[in-house]
Amino acid sequence: MNKKNLILTLFVFCTISLAAQDTLKLNLSLRDAEQYALEHNRSMQNATLNVKKAYASRWQTIASMLPQVSAGLDYSNMCGYEITLGQMKMAMPPSGTFSVTASIALSGSHIVGTLLNNLAIEMSDINAKKTEQDITSKVATVYLSILAMEKTTDLLEQNLKNLQNLFETTLNAVKVGVVEQTDADQISVQVSSMQNGINVTKRSLEMLYNSLALQLGQGVDCKITLTQTLDELLNINRVMELLQTDFDLSQNYDYQLLMKNTELSKKQITMKAMEYVPSLGAYYQYSAKKYFSDEMTLNMTAPNMVGVSLKVPIWSSGVRTAGVMEKKLAYKAAQNTLIDTENALRVQDKQLRYNLTSAYENYQTQTKNLDVSQRVFDNISKKFEQGYASSTEVTNSSITLLTAQSNYVSAMLEMVNAHIDLKKLLNK
Repeated sequence: MNKKNLILTLFVFCTISLAAQDTLKLNLSLRDAEQYALEHNRSMQNATLNVKKAYASRWQTIASMLPQVSAGLDYSNMCGYEITLGQMKMAMPPSGTFSVTASIALSGSHIVGTLLNNLAIEMSDINAKKTEQDITSKVATVYLSILAMEKTTDLLEQNLKNLQNLFETTLNAVKVGVVEQTDADQISVQVSSMQNGINVTKRSLEMLYNSLALQLGQGVDCKITLTQTLDELLNINRVMELLQTDFDLSQNYDYQLLMKNTELSKKQITMKAMEYVPSLGAYYQYSAKKYFSDEMTLNMTAPNMVGVSLKVPIWSSGVRTAGVMEKKLAYKAAQNTLIDTENALRVQDKQLRYNLTSAYENYQTQTKNLDVSQRVFDNISKKFEQGYASSTEVTNSSITLLTAQSNYVSAMLEMVNAHIDLKKLLNK
């Protein structure tokens, strides 16, 4: 029995060890996380596939203008039927035909279609770059949010430790009759509230790690360790330098896509107008027919045949004219959209600069407020230990400190997000 238990224990241990080995562990700096996401994020992979699809579509259009060759093999059996020519009967025995056909067709639509495919490739490439920018921005936002949340946890745990020390001191004072039990109870409530706050923060932190894992193209079982600190990444000078950067519309991916879309609408006019242009086609066919009989028969199949066709559009009851007009109106609408987007992007630039400036100023204010609140809390805690402050003052200063810490972290994240938004708009 003991031997069976030992074997079962070893089996369970080996199973757990193998499962632990299968868990992916990543130690990532911010740059490493961004690069890893670009290599494994499925949205990025799809954007890359779309570029390849655009190239394949262009080749289809080009190939359609090149010679096309096909071969055929036919068998026919007229079930003993004979043709009567005057007094002579002609047998129609079973026969097989082998043919090879080479053809080529050329029209204005084919040529313009190739130009449209080139535009589609360019748009797919821009969209891939935009997807890359979106992914790196999301990774940076989540990465910095995790660091900020971890810093919040550290601050809360430090406060919890201080309150626990005060609570123990208060309990000792209650035992000797220096303070009342209600003072200890008030601080006990603060300790519980602080512990609840830490638990909520840790659960939020776990969700942020799961979000980062998804951006990296991994499951929630992936173990991620961030190798950089918030102080390393929070570069105030870099934030201020970005505010001095001019906005170049041509560098914005949204604007580039709309430019290409407007150009595409313009070429659609040409594409539709090509319906007025004649189309040219040519072919060559070789055929060999074999009768499976020695009887005399009539073989009218020519072994070689060539042909040329020219189709000239003459009258379509205004269909082509209306089609061209429709494309012209669509091009005009695309131009209007482009102008509106240009104006909207310039307004967005001003708004994001305003947001970043305000966030920076608020961050400075909340940094000072946190420092003051921490010193006030430390001072009142010392006074309370010496009997010169009440538990109510400790509770109030603790609440003030918690609020200051929460405002500080919020201001920091607000500044980070404002910086990332402006950086994304400027494509820096």
